[in-house]
Amino acid sequence: MTAPDRPAPLGVAPPASGYPGLQRSNHFRFRHLGGQVLLTNDGGSYQLLSEAEFEQLVSGNFAPDGNLRTRLLEAGFLQGGQGEEERTAQLAQRKAFLGLGPYLHVLITSLRCNQACVYCHASRRPMDATEFDMSPEVAERAVQVAMQTPAPSITLEFQGGEPLANFAVVRHTVEKALELNATVRKTLAFSLVSNLSLMDDEKLAFILDHGIQVCTSLDGPEDLHNANRPLAHGNSHAATLRWMERIDQGYLDRGLDPALYHVEALLTVTRQSLGRARDIVDEYVKRGLKAVFLRPLNPFGFARKTAGRIGYGAEEFLAFHREALDYIIALNLEGKEILERLATIFLVKILTGDDPNYLDIRSPCGAGIGQIAYSFDGAVFCCDEARMLHQMGDSVFQIGNLEHDGYGDLIESPVVRSVALASCLEGLPGCADCAYLPFCGTCPVFNYSTQGNIFGRMADNQKCRIHMGLMDHLFQLLGAGDERLREEVFARWVESRDRPYFVHDF
Repeated sequence: MTAPDRPAPLGVAPPASGYPGLQRSNHFRFRHLGGQVLLTNDGGSYQLLSEAEFEQLVSGNFAPDGNLRTRLLEAGFLQGGQGEEERTAQLAQRKAFLGLGPYLHVLITSLRCNQACVYCHASRRPMDATEFDMSPEVAERAVQVAMQTPAPSITLEFQGGEPLANFAVVRHTVEKALELNATVRKTLAFSLVSNLSLMDDEKLAFILDHGIQVCTSLDGPEDLHNANRPLAHGNSHAATLRWMERIDQGYLDRGLDPALYHVEALLTVTRQSLGRARDIVDEYVKRGLKAVFLRPLNPFGFARKTAGRIGYGAEEFLAFHREALDYIIALNLEGKEILERLATIFLVKILTGDDPNYLDIRSPCGAGIGQIAYSFDGAVFCCDEARMLHQMGDSVFQIGNLEHDGYGDLIESPVVRSVALASCLEGLPGCADCAYLPFCGTCPVFNYSTQGNIFGRMADNQKCRIHMGLMDHLFQLLGAGDERLREEVFARWVESRDRPYFVHDF
């Protein structure tokens, strides 16, 4: 007499199935993407499956020697593949920025500016309002705080307003930082964010001699740029291009590789930009630029007041970005080298296992623990966006003042702790179970400004929608299986190359 049939024990498939047993999976998240299913895990590994393959995964039944099982084992989605130590090492590599401390120190050397950009985030002041200039004493105290941070490498970034309006303090800050660093012995870099229209030969010589990296704004062809960034009694587009060319020529005269050393440019997308994606990209290619950064509007400064005239929804931005990105990819496949920086930030996370430490898109965000912003008057904020909000009359993200606070006081601020907690995606509704968690980040200051709470409501959060839509497009491109795109375009975009001319070693 034989025993009656009974269900197989948990984890074992019935012999009639033809499979030796159910295969247990490790924790993963998933997202359906137009006929494919994206799987991700905490370490940042990913796989794109067909719907049929996904059904095999969730049922635990697939051939013991099949391709699907091999792929999932190697990527750490099945038990018996990657060990716990290897998965832990992946996550540690991706979160390595947590051990660095604040490396970006933003100094607002002046709120004065000679341009009247329609989206100005900084609440600029007129050129005769010199009371909004940073003093040499405040700048020195900011440098002293920056040197106290544990980060082995730091960047001092000069912003405004227009930092060239107070170039004497830019010069003083660079010289003081180099002097202090002879003792502190950090790897030091300087960055200048400028519209360039106040540049002159003396300033240019100092910038080139001291390896200061320059970033400017180029919003597209002349008509679009000048409409977004009007310059009183002048042509802002022409002024920007003139000095971009002069600076780039200065690098060439020093024998530097133009592929590595050039003025970086970015643009802020306004409603006038929509429908002109190709015109904008063509302008960047025409000017020999190797990268374009397509940034959505931020709800700070004048941009909040002008939002009804220049703003748009997340889907409108995504349609613009998709058109631009697809066109950029096509140009690359034709042999023209230009990348899009917003997409590249995500691609580095997706394809390399590293995090580029772009402070607005990481978990937790960089506010206070990755950057500190110093206002012209000595007020200190957890990030530059927090400083912008302060200029609008809300100082909720201020973490101290240089007059009486040192680094320890600033980093121990309850504000720093709060924004770190509010930007850990692993604990946020709508983020904790999202397939894009390993590659994404949220900005508590943006959330507070747009939704009234540092903990964002992701279901109707515009930044979340943009990030998700952008990654949807990237994974659909990766899922199409175009090896030329992956090997000849994306692989080059995510490659990291050193630029020692911009680095001051002790």
